Amino acid sequence: MNGRQQDARYITTTLPYVNADPHIGFALEVVQADILARYWASQGHEVFFNTGTDEHGVKILRKAQEQSIEPQQYVDEWAAKFRMLKEKLDLFPDLHFVRTTDPHHEAAAQEFWRRCAAAGDIYKKNYQVKYCVGCELEKTESELQSGRCPLHPNLDIETIDEENYFIRFSRYEKPLLDLYARYPDFVVPEQRFNEIRAFVGRGLEDFSISRLASKMPWGVPVPGDPQQVMYVWFDALVNYISTLGWPEDTAQFEEFWGTDHSPHAVQVAGKDNLRQQSAMWQAMLMAASLPPTRRIFIHGFITSGGQKMSKSLGNVIDPYALVQEYGADALRFFLTRHISPFEDSDFTMERFKEAYNADLANGLGNQAARIMKLAQDNLDGPVELSAESLQLQKSFCDHLDRYDFNAAAALVWEHIAKADAFIQEKKPFSLVKADETREEGKQIIGKLVGHLAMIATHLAPIMPETAAKIMTAIKENKKPENLFLRKE
Repeated sequence: MNGRQQDARYITTTLPYVNADPHIGFALEVVQADILARYWASQGHEVFFNTGTDEHGVKILRKAQEQSIEPQQYVDEWAAKFRMLKEKLDLFPDLHFVRTTDPHHEAAAQEFWRRCAAAGDIYKKNYQVKYCVGCELEKTESELQSGRCPLHPNLDIETIDEENYFIRFSRYEKPLLDLYARYPDFVVPEQRFNEIRAFVGRGLEDFSISRLASKMPWGVPVPGDPQQVMYVWFDALVNYISTLGWPEDTAQFEEFWGTDHSPHAVQVAGKDNLRQQSAMWQAMLMAASLPPTRRIFIHGFITSGGQKMSKSLGNVIDPYALVQEYGADALRFFLTRHISPFEDSDFTMERFKEAYNADLANGLGNQAARIMKLAQDNLDGPVELSAESLQLQKSFCDHLDRYDFNAAAALVWEHIAKADAFIQEKKPFSLVKADETREEGKQIIGKLVGHLAMIATHLAPIMPETAAKIMTAIKENKKPENLFLRKE
């Protein structure tokens, strides 16, 4: 492995299915991934950050049919909406956006299929199974509640009865358990890791990876069999490596995804994706003789008023509307500071507004304005910042290395509180008014500006626009315009 490979970092979200507007749950996921990408880049790593759209499958086909348009037109329109997330959420400048209808992705998925087939891990059989269209997954009776999928109780469970291709998932029980043993932090948090180890340990069943083209034509054609298309999950999972130019660009693939001896790809996913990401996908990689993922971070769900979000309940949170009213950094702040990275969390507009006014308008925004107004009025020019004020603290890095976004943000707000307490204790605003204490007051203001720079440095991965505004104000020795207007 060369030096560049050691410095390279890869992170990806799951790909949202383009049958509904971007929701707050995916906003959480992509912001978490973005914070990590920005953090790694700030530490000198070369970062490949991937997201995109999942565009095949029966749900898409039916949605397009309902609108009497071609599936490709339907997904093109929706993909454009999801591309807007980069601008709306102020995502990593070098963000890569993959679509599963991209010709290169489709070709990569077919090559992946060929490699699994060459290993003897794909076969054909007749079968009958219960199927949730909402999940695009097969369901056992034990996974259903009153005959319905608990995640999509409004949808009828359908029965698939046909001849399809299967992958020998059952062959990979021991290799998966060996993988988990080799990397004790393969899945974060530990609770989710325990869940997937238990699932695999109970034994695995082969799963279907194709559908009859006559019934479901909207998919990637199976190599050598035009009567079948790939099951949407099989095709979509390959995006994690097709986005790297695999199979042609082996150098970029090895640099960012890694090798068998040194995998270093990180995947971010919701808890409903645990099985697909940490077991199915890893078995598929093994079948294709490709390196595994290095780590999978699993986040919880966002509820609203203690209930699952749904249009019928009228409790859906629109991230675009929040950004329009409050700005991207306000939403990024709340998702980081007030939503658990590991467990389900509740999001209400009341909680959001309260946190916005207390922590941003009255907190960070007021403090930055106060310090820089003192500096503007009393200092001769910009403060010369120390190297320490422009470096991330080890504790902050440790929190992000553990995916504990809450703790990382809490540390920043501890520093904000310390600055407020210091101002109240030292009262530089009074000291600069008297000749005998003016120099002491100016020194204290200089320290406060340095402390503010340290706060901005730690805010940069979380609230990049706000951090940049604060640093500009410091460099110009000027009070910034209102960072956050109080909302009633």
